[in-house]
Amino acid sequence: MLPALPLQNGGAGPVLLLWLIILAGFLAIVYFVYKDAQRNSQHPAFLWAIVVFLAPLLGLILYVLLGRNGGGRGGRPSSRI
Repeated sequence: MLPALPLQNGGAGPVLLLWLIILAGFLAIVYFVYKDAQRNSQHPAFLWAIVVFLAPLLGLILYVLLGRNGGGRGGRPSSRI
């Protein structure tokens, strides 16, 4: 007889909940990048959201380093003295 898989013994509840929490966090990050890029980037916000959606960690790092320039629609340019 084959050993039972964890999902076969009613253990799908916690695993499903964990995946839903991870998915919600992932979608929240994509939404945050989209809304932030509308305010703080000269590049199209939709493209930044696509980059973060397709490559989450790398896309988020690239957005923080390259995408936020403060010169976008409604954004204030950073003033350094």
